[in-house]
Amino acid sequence: MPILSIFEKMFLRSLSQKFNSPYIKNIKNYATTAKQQPEPSVYMVFNREMKRIQRDRASMDVENSRQVDYLKDEVAYRIVDRLLDIKRKFNTIVDLGSGCGHIIKHVDKDMMKRLMMCDMSSKMLERDRFVDYDVEVERIVVDEESLPFEENSLEAVLSNLSLHWVNDLLGTMIQIRKSLKPDGVFIASMFGGDTLFELRTSMQLAELEREGGISPRVSPMTEVRDVGSLLSRAGFTLTTIDIDDITVNFPSMFELMNDLRTMGENNAVLTRRPFLKRDTMISASAIYQELYGNSESIPATFQIIYMIGWKPDISQPKPLTRGSGQTSLKEIFEGDKGGKVDN
Repeated sequence: MPILSIFEKMFLRSLSQKFNSPYIKNIKNYATTAKQQPEPSVYMVFNREMKRIQRDRASMDVENSRQVDYLKDEVAYRIVDRLLDIKRKFNTIVDLGSGCGHIIKHVDKDMMKRLMMCDMSSKMLERDRFVDYDVEVERIVVDEESLPFEENSLEAVLSNLSLHWVNDLLGTMIQIRKSLKPDGVFIASMFGGDTLFELRTSMQLAELEREGGISPRVSPMTEVRDVGSLLSRAGFTLTTIDIDDITVNFPSMFELMNDLRTMGENNAVLTRRPFLKRDTMISASAIYQELYGNSESIPATFQIIYMIGWKPDISQPKPLTRGSGQTSLKEIFEGDKGGKVDN
């Protein structure tokens, strides 16, 4: 706060007497009050409303939308394969960010009685509403950043390639953990940091050449090294993380971008430019072909991060207390060095 001179103090005092002191008090405290305004606790990266609109539009063309289910269907199959490792039959499982229904294609009534499909886009939820499945299906419009489930109410939560559009990923994970029953499981997949690195590089080089700068044309992705920390901070235990790289070949960059748009996976970054110049697009396509392509196609790499976390429960295995071991590791290693191998 600046130090007021004696003349400034006399001036403020005279104004206070003339115009009523609360007015002067408000003037003096204006800067302090502005600094005390609550700031958002989460840095907003994605425009969630724009993402909802994109997903609504993507699902309206039903035939084309079904043709680009190949990637999410494949990853959903791999999530269900991990669910099968859990020797337990569930009553109800929540599919968070279900889209048009990818996990539901790979489950049966031997695994669960009901699948609760939750997505922010009502049109995506309703695309395949007349398709018959082996398990009971319930569809609910849910924003992943604000879950409606009661605490300790869910047996399991699955999420297939949806959480990479969430601004507060840690907050969503905490909500999921709270909604799970003790010893409930959370299994999810999301795009990792190396996803579409070919497209990102080509777009950046083209914009730098044609427009003298770059803009976020491919959304930022979570790095695999951060996922374990997020799960632990959210309160999950017995965490497991692994990754897959899925490469899909396209005739050119334009077919890739068309498929991403039809999937509802086009750019929704808040700071994105609203349009892309034609010559920049042509330049990016040529760079893509030159750097990564061959005579027939171009590759697009999708890095998939899989994560499993459990809500803590007393029934779960715990590490033994320090010093309780009965076997010396030194003796084991010395035995391996000096031992003989029988043929």
